[in-house]
Amino acid sequence: MTTATDEFRFRSIALPALLPAFLFAIGEGAVIPIIPAVASSLGASLAGAGFIAAMIVVGQLVGDIPSGVLVARIGERRAMILAGLIAIVAVLLAQFAVSAAMFGVAIFLLGLSAAVFALARQAFMTAYVPVRIRARALSTLGGAFRGGWFVGPFVGAAVIALTGTVQAAFWVQIVCAAAVTILLFFLPDPTANQAKPDAGEQLVHDESAGLFRTIWNNRGVLVRVGSGAGVVGALRASRMAILPLWAVSIGLPESTTALVIGIGAAADFALFYTSGQIMDRFGRLWSVVPSMVGMGLALIVLAFTHDLPGAEQWFIVVAIVMGVANGVGSGIIMTLSADLAPRQNPAPFLGAFRFTADAGAAAAPLAVSAIVAVASLSLATGLVGVVGIIGAGILLRNVPRYVPNRRAATAR
Repeated sequence: MTTATDEFRFRSIALPALLPAFLFAIGEGAVIPIIPAVASSLGASLAGAGFIAAMIVVGQLVGDIPSGVLVARIGERRAMILAGLIAIVAVLLAQFAVSAAMFGVAIFLLGLSAAVFALARQAFMTAYVPVRIRARALSTLGGAFRGGWFVGPFVGAAVIALTGTVQAAFWVQIVCAAAVTILLFFLPDPTANQAKPDAGEQLVHDESAGLFRTIWNNRGVLVRVGSGAGVVGALRASRMAILPLWAVSIGLPESTTALVIGIGAAADFALFYTSGQIMDRFGRLWSVVPSMVGMGLALIVLAFTHDLPGAEQWFIVVAIVMGVANGVGSGIIMTLSADLAPRQNPAPFLGAFRFTADAGAAAAPLAVSAIVAVASLSLATGLVGVVGIIGAGILLRNVPRYVPNRRAATAR
């Protein structure tokens, strides 16, 4: 039965948890679609542009390890302020980059800041939201990020259209990161009156401590279920890398690219809460399998459209389909990790599972850029789609083994 305390906790963390995430994601959403185009303008090849675009998820992977210790040492709020400041520095460096290498370093730093920011938000929600509504709460957190990624490309496209320069979109990230920093100073802390206000900080510290030992100790479930989550991360990261690269390859203007990606993000955002309801009511597989199959098939179809007369129209359709498919799986990685983590000491497992998923997210765009360098973007796109279908099969086989049914999942 729902208690007044449970309801109060959920309401009290909604604004402090979701609004900063939404603003931070607006900045990211404005920047991500233009990364390959800016890299190309600085002299990078198509493969090089893909490599630079991958730096944002590589930065997130590298940031997974120290960010938990950082949050525990200086506190969640200060860590998020620091993440906002790092994002501002990164975007200023990108704004005034004079070479592709300098631009790549800036994008890597942006990924580092995103790792700290996202980890603090997830730990906060996991520590304070009642287990009964965990999937919906975590999906709502994912929805806040998706809402920002939906708004960001449209804001970026508008700024590009008004100024006539692609780099002007970087100022959107600067403004959003500054707004997040200011908000964190003035919004009330919902944990101030809690008996254990440091619970979230302790959680992320425990996630990072002994990460690789935890991965080894839980290698069975991480190989079987974590590898599938890694494919989910790979599909999501490949989507954000391949679509802008594809737009550059077929000659779409940067503002048009941002608009198309924004439309796909709108479809993604519209389904985030529905995803949580599906997971809570029917089970995790009913969310993740359709999501992965949908994205995988969309990428396979896109791979055959590059040289067709209607390549631009195919690009738009696939971007929207991928947005819908990704939205159906909103929050699945956080939810599965929370389901599988030991109740007595969940933090180390949460960190190991997230690291496994982020490893897939970091590896996929790097693999795409490598394949583009030796073959073609079409081949890379098709291969990622096939991997997505295989990943769906991995989870379809192994999730029932570790999360046997919906009742067991929600009772944890």
